[in-house]
Amino acid sequence: MNISALVIGYGSIGSRHARILKDMDIVDNVTILSSQKNLPFVTIHALDEIIEIDPDYIVIASNTALHFKHLSYLEENFENKNILVEKPLFDTAYEFSPVRNSVWVAYVLRFHPVLKLIKKKISQKKLWNINVFCGSYLPEWRSGRDYRETSSAMKESGGGVLLDLSHELDYVQWLIGPLKVDYVFNNKISSLEIETDDFLTMNGHTDHGVLVHISLNYFTRKPIRQIIIDGENISIQADLVSNQAVVHEDGKVREYSWKEVEMDQIYREEHEAVISARNNLACTYAQGFETMDLIDRIKGFNSI
Repeated sequence: MNISALVIGYGSIGSRHARILKDMDIVDNVTILSSQKNLPFVTIHALDEIIEIDPDYIVIASNTALHFKHLSYLEENFENKNILVEKPLFDTAYEFSPVRNSVWVAYVLRFHPVLKLIKKKISQKKLWNINVFCGSYLPEWRSGRDYRETSSAMKESGGGVLLDLSHELDYVQWLIGPLKVDYVFNNKISSLEIETDDFLTMNGHTDHGVLVHISLNYFTRKPIRQIIIDGENISIQADLVSNQAVVHEDGKVREYSWKEVEMDQIYREEHEAVISARNNLACTYAQGFETMDLIDRIKGFNSI
């Protein structure tokens, strides 16, 4: 049976979700909730209009600061819906627990082949240390748009690296478990004309003694997304931009590479997993809230 879909918000990520959903065989139609006009989709302009169309699948892709409002409305007015909330879940860890609907969080990098490989390779391994770095140049994120006018540049919209680049916080905890925070520096340090944080460095550890270092920024000119893992009889150097990984395991070395990783296909896999309500790679609400809690603890540590 095919389904109807609604995408709330039509910025860069909302338009991507809509385009991908439109091309999926299981989706009959896509509606957009947005203040914009003349969009290439049927468009509604108010939350209460959602009741009239009664969609089967809903994607919340509005500004992060609006996620809580939109999700609360859906939880109050609908039941038995599959809802995907763009990352991060909220702009802060609200006390909210959905019971009427199935809610997931769009940490799509879990579906990246490099991270799938890492997840498999480190299973049952004793790990010592993980180093993660993600840097890119904010003015080049959204073609044709002034970066100073995007949600990433504005505090009230839920921008900043801590929220925008929380993929790293999610996948580290997905790989090795909950993190305890030992050290944080999170601030704006560059000359970018924004009011949000553009740099995060943090150290943490797990209850199993794995030491973790994560560094994120908005100002590295050539995009880099790397992860290095070391442990007992395992060492991994992986790159999510070049789609490569080198694995030293039990005295052997093996190189992995994917010539082309289509992000649209990765998003499609995520939608398929959520629509079918399979709890496999997709980030559950509980897991997304765990990352939100980590974000709040980083904020609290940074203000000490």
